[in-house]
Amino acid sequence: MKKEGKLLGLLIALIMLSSVFSGCADQGTTTPPSTTDATSKYGGTLVFGSSGDAVRLDPADVTDGESIQRMDNIHEGLVMYEEGTTSIKPALATEWTISEDKKTITFKLRKGVQFHKGFGEMTADDVVFSFARQYDVNNWYHDKGEWAYWGYMFSDIEKVEKIDDYTVAIHMTKPNSSMMTSLAMFTADIVSEKAAKQYGDDYFKNPVGTGPFEFVEWVKDDHITLKAFEGYWGGRAYLDQVIFRVIPDPSARLMALQAGEVDGMEYPDPSQLEIIKQNPNLQLVSQAGMNVGYIALNCGEGYVDKNGNYQWDDGEEVAVPGEFEPFKDIRVRQAIQYAINKEAIVKNLYNGAATVAVQGMPPGLLGYNYDIVGYPYNPDKAKQLLKDAGYENGFEVTLWHMGSTSRPYFPEPTGIAEAIQSDLSKVGIKVNLFTEDWGTYLQDAEAGKAPMIMLGWSGDNGDPDNFLNVLYSDHVCTVGSAGNYGFKRNAPLQKVLNNALLTFDQEQRDTLYKLANKMIVDESTHVFIAHADQNLAFRSNIKGFVIHPTDRKFFYPVYKEK
Repeated sequence: MKKEGKLLGLLIALIMLSSVFSGCADQGTTTPPSTTDATSKYGGTLVFGSSGDAVRLDPADVTDGESIQRMDNIHEGLVMYEEGTTSIKPALATEWTISEDKKTITFKLRKGVQFHKGFGEMTADDVVFSFARQYDVNNWYHDKGEWAYWGYMFSDIEKVEKIDDYTVAIHMTKPNSSMMTSLAMFTADIVSEKAAKQYGDDYFKNPVGTGPFEFVEWVKDDHITLKAFEGYWGGRAYLDQVIFRVIPDPSARLMALQAGEVDGMEYPDPSQLEIIKQNPNLQLVSQAGMNVGYIALNCGEGYVDKNGNYQWDDGEEVAVPGEFEPFKDIRVRQAIQYAINKEAIVKNLYNGAATVAVQGMPPGLLGYNYDIVGYPYNPDKAKQLLKDAGYENGFEVTLWHMGSTSRPYFPEPTGIAEAIQSDLSKVGIKVNLFTEDWGTYLQDAEAGKAPMIMLGWSGDNGDPDNFLNVLYSDHVCTVGSAGNYGFKRNAPLQKVLNNALLTFDQEQRDTLYKLANKMIVDESTHVFIAHADQNLAFRSNIKGFVIHPTDRKFFYPVYKEK
């Protein structure tokens, strides 16, 4: 029943996502965020225990959840997600129309929206700037960021055009069936062009958005403070302040919560869930996570996008630093799949608060392939595959792991890494463990330095493209800004993914993504470990927090009961 409940939740999200596709071609309505709870109280500071520090505070220039959770309360996009779902609703745009050829989306902007810190009214110029700096190499701000998500999700956008001060048009080179939901992602948030000009290279330390909270200070590796924005178009937030306090160790986070030093915390260790449930002063907020935790095996096939077209063209191949020769043999990759006891990891290290993963995205999403059984634990078969591949005596490899940086898909990374190390030693593979600080870890992962690496993904928009094209496709084998850390070119898979984005019929998309999932599992460049439940804990007087399937954290509706 528990797993049925998880699946039902994701199916509901899927149904709501389907309504996005069917309704977005017309227009939205003006609907400010819901803050109408009659028992709500204004005032107070909420201190939130985060597992790591932010990397940057520019919404278009990050890929990590710690940065995103801060920025989600500072910035907004043209559209936003409904509370608790991936269905979209108006935000900085009040309505939109999509052309008959589905290649142009025209937005009417909300009038009178103010940027923080006196930077004035948001207009079409800010919208154009927020996008152009990501795609236009001639934009004065373009060289100040990596804009990794642009290649992942938005490269079909050809141009963003100002029609008048309150109207913009997004022109695409071809139809993109996931674009509207993607525009509610953090990376499409609108920033102040005036603020960017004032702060220049230091803008990422001084973010200026239109959201319910404005930035106050960032003490590196300690805390980030936000305060309620009095001029927020949707009405002032209930809380006076939100402070994100960095507490990497989950035990220390829980102790701080129990002592009342923080009001909420993310990623409790699975062993702590029952402790939280039994404490009358605390509350546990949980639901099935829209995520996947995996191990990527570096096959050494990468490229640099020299012509900037977000595709792997002939002649763009480059060496991948972490290329590991044994992983070029699919039999070795399959052997590792069979050698890792995922069921035991989920049982013992997630405390059952997860589902064993057999493919690269969670169940319930469009295109999930229920016919895939994955690679069950079978060390004898693993040994035979290694022998067939010429590695009867095994080999030595380094597994990169996230150390104390808990993530939703890997709540206890060190323990999971040690379990994998132990499992692989039983088939003759000696695993050395390596870790480093979270920001450097992500940069080195994108540079392809790791031969074997633990990472994962929380879905951004509830669309299968946001998993499959972002994590396993050709066009993200980009050395320096990679999303596919398996670094394995797969042109037939890329063709299927491209066709799926051109398809607006949901049954046809479902068929294409099921095929893509099978092709990814067959290629065996990623060992899928688990889809973890989302868990957060709060003091019992904290009200109004709505857990979101994308693991984003919005504190606008939250208040402290006095």
